[in-house]
Amino acid sequence: MATNENLPPNVIKQLVKELKNLDESPPDGIKVVVNDDDLSTIYADIEGPAGTPYENGVFRMKLLLSRDFPNCPPKGYFLTKIFHPNIASNGDICVNTLKKDWNPSLGLRHVLIVVRCLLIEPFPESSLNEQAGKMLLENYEEYARHARLYTGIHAKPKAKFKTGAISESTTALNVDQSKPSVLTTDEKNASLGASLPLQSPSAHSAMAIKGSNQEQTAAVASETAVNGSSAATTVPPASPVPPQKKESGLTKAQADKKKIDARKKSLKRL
Repeated sequence: MATNENLPPNVIKQLVKELKNLDESPPDGIKVVVNDDDLSTIYADIEGPAGTPYENGVFRMKLLLSRDFPNCPPKGYFLTKIFHPNIASNGDICVNTLKKDWNPSLGLRHVLIVVRCLLIEPFPESSLNEQAGKMLLENYEEYARHARLYTGIHAKPKAKFKTGAISESTTALNVDQSKPSVLTTDEKNASLGASLPLQSPSAHSAMAIKGSNQEQTAAVASETAVNGSSAATTVPPASPVPPQKKESGLTKAQADKKKIDARKKSLKRL
């Protein structure tokens, strides 16, 4: 592994200054990751430019600086898999800035910006990935589909929250959502249990009015005692309806009788 000892002191001094500048004022969509123990390897996270098949992806790359830097260009590699004409399957980057167009006055900022621009405008004429280059020239939609597929699989941005926190919050939400249904079921059972005792007196009174056989009443009571709540729940909800109808009928008859008596009294006065 390369170390700072492989770089001349004047180069290290220049790199420290430039890396500090990149950290304080990073280029758009680029974040540099520095290892102070090895300045010969520079890592950077590049965001996929908007409007490209690489949008919403984050691509990790690295620049390897030799002892002859900056007289010789750094070597660039993509560590994140990407479907791109100018990036080989092993991550090697083909861009003129890192080859014949290199100039010692060019800094790391310029190199990183050029690499990101390569995601916006590929050059299929100098392809390292022949399949991607051919597809880009012949069928852009198919090329874009492949590039988006690679981006979705390999270049997903890291989650900002811990998985444990997400799981705990999801569990809490599930518990909170289940509470209303549980309470509703309890309320239904409570209301059912409360309604049954109210129905039994009316049922007994109805049977008393009808002069029903008391032996049947005793049989029903014993059966209810044996079966418990299950027997109570099996009582047809329609059973209390007849007494209610008869009670309402009696009430209506009494009201009609009162009206007739009132009319008779008024006629006697006349």
